[in-house]
Amino acid sequence: MKVSLFEQVPYRYIPYDYGDHNSSVVTAPYEVVDPDRMHESIFSAYAELLHGVRSGFDGIVMTEHSQSSYDVSPNPTLLASAVACAAQAEGFDPAIAILGRSLGKTREPLKIAEEYALLDCISGGRLIAGFPVGLSYDANLNASLPAIETRDRAREHRELILKAWTSPRPFPWNGRFEKYGAVNIWPRPIQQPHPPVWIPGTGSPGTLRDILSNDYAFVYLSWDGPKLVGRHVFDRYWTMAEEMGRDRNPYRLAFLQVVAVAETDERAEQEYASHLMSLYHSGLGAIPGTAMAVPGYAEPAAIEAMLRGGGPDGMLARMRTATFKDIVDSQVAIVGSPATVADQLEAFVREFRIGNLLVMLQNGSMPRALTEKNISLFTAEVLPRLRPIWDDEGWQHHWWPGAAAAAASASTPTPTSTRTEAQAR
Repeated sequence: MKVSLFEQVPYRYIPYDYGDHNSSVVTAPYEVVDPDRMHESIFSAYAELLHGVRSGFDGIVMTEHSQSSYDVSPNPTLLASAVACAAQAEGFDPAIAILGRSLGKTREPLKIAEEYALLDCISGGRLIAGFPVGLSYDANLNASLPAIETRDRAREHRELILKAWTSPRPFPWNGRFEKYGAVNIWPRPIQQPHPPVWIPGTGSPGTLRDILSNDYAFVYLSWDGPKLVGRHVFDRYWTMAEEMGRDRNPYRLAFLQVVAVAETDERAEQEYASHLMSLYHSGLGAIPGTAMAVPGYAEPAAIEAMLRGGGPDGMLARMRTATFKDIVDSQVAIVGSPATVADQLEAFVREFRIGNLLVMLQNGSMPRALTEKNISLFTAEVLPRLRPIWDDEGWQHHWWPGAAAAAASASTPTPTSTRTEAQAR
């Protein structure tokens, strides 16, 4: 399987009680920021991603958020480009996944097409193009776009970007939301017909149907872990895949998991508990519930699924008051010794047929030295348990960059055309 390092870029010095009085998005007060510490927080993210590349991760993953304290990365292609250049200079070939640029909030979709294409060229054909709709607070509060239009905007923008990458000649675009007299971007992606497309989401039926119809990869960006709402989402996904005639290739599914590894379970709690709690109390837990779904943002099918769905509640609504024991027992974060972590990860990866695992190893106030220890222990002692999980089933990974797959597969690189054939199937 493929295992990638997922990193957001939090300001690491948010006061512990910040979430008791403030939102971490839209109206987050900037006076808590020290400029030198902001520089340190951003540079540490770059250094940790590069440490992850050196340590053996298959790829690195970044996200985009605006006007937030828990992820100060309004354009992740900037940081990704720096990591891609440094990695190549040292002889490494990681996949570069941007999850993504939010298509539902942008007013400049062609800028995303150009920046993604440029990053694919910079990285030598290693881009994974993430196309999220975007969070409601970002699109509907920060960008002040009508909530009812968010998903239609995202669909139009995705169609435009894909056509801009693949059309051999300039073309006009007369869409509902965007008008262009001539679309003719330079450069185009190295990967043809286009880089692999991953769609992040929370598993609403409409999103899953769209992903499966287009044969994209589904990325379940859950902050609830696999145990709470995960089972409902995975079951829904594989049931819909069967109904729509898609195979059970695990590589069509990716999942995000927060992880913290130390020498023993006891030491893991001692070293990581306060930092994880800062993430949940002052970061994710400080997002107002109303900011996650402005009325009109969710599609009717998603609302119907929520009303019909049973099972336990997720953790997101309770994060600001959750204890460390709550977080660990629910597997919102998997924390412990290498054996403890590997056992839990392997169990749910096999059960839910996850072919791409994204591990978040920097969380909240965690400093660079501790984060790099977490990365080193994970890659040395957990990663070897995970890599061969799906080898015996013999699946092809059609959603992985051709250049990165070729670099990892054998001493004789596979021609770039391998990716083209896989996408054209």
